[in-house]
Amino acid sequence: MTQGHWIKALGAAALAGTGSIALAHVGADGHGHHGFFAGLLHPITGPDHLAAMLAVGVWSAATTRRVWTAPLAFALTLLAGALLAQGGLGFPAIEPMIAASLLVVGLLLAARTKLPPGAGALLVGGFALFHGAAHGQELGGLAALAGMVAGTALLHGAGITLGRRLRHHSVWWTRAAGAVVALMGLNMGWGLLAG
Repeated sequence: MTQGHWIKALGAAALAGTGSIALAHVGADGHGHHGFFAGLLHPITGPDHLAAMLAVGVWSAATTRRVWTAPLAFALTLLAGALLAQGGLGFPAIEPMIAASLLVVGLLLAARTKLPPGAGALLVGGFALFHGAAHGQELGGLAALAGMVAGTALLHGAGITLGRRLRHHSVWWTRAAGAVVALMGLNMGWGLLAG
């Protein structure tokens, strides 16, 4: 199977899996996941979180020389959002904001939009608060949160690596990846509106 076929297959699988994720986070099991390994796997097993974190890495690699600025901001504010949610702070519209994050980051990637490093970090950090709140409502304990941050960093690193590889090929690879992520956001948003 060629690289193009793999990317198409992954994109189709990602879109197919998003129909049921609209309410996959908030209050699903109330701190039911404990331990470092559970936290590590948590962002990897949620298609929306997985896509957002990979897309942030790919976008950073494709558009800036300071590739770790936006991913680091995402990881830190993700942790802050999780801690705030575990501390009892209620976040409004968590799922719509996660859908919006996929749409916005996907569009940024598809358009290969270059933002100043601080603006990019602020944008993805704002979305990460909501991703963190969703995780914080499901994970229990500091070990699980540490695992979540480690999983997030791994996904960002994978996205950066992928973005650097795609940068040396046609720009259409990153545009196509961004379009898939944006479509996931639209699909998730549509599912929320329809539900």
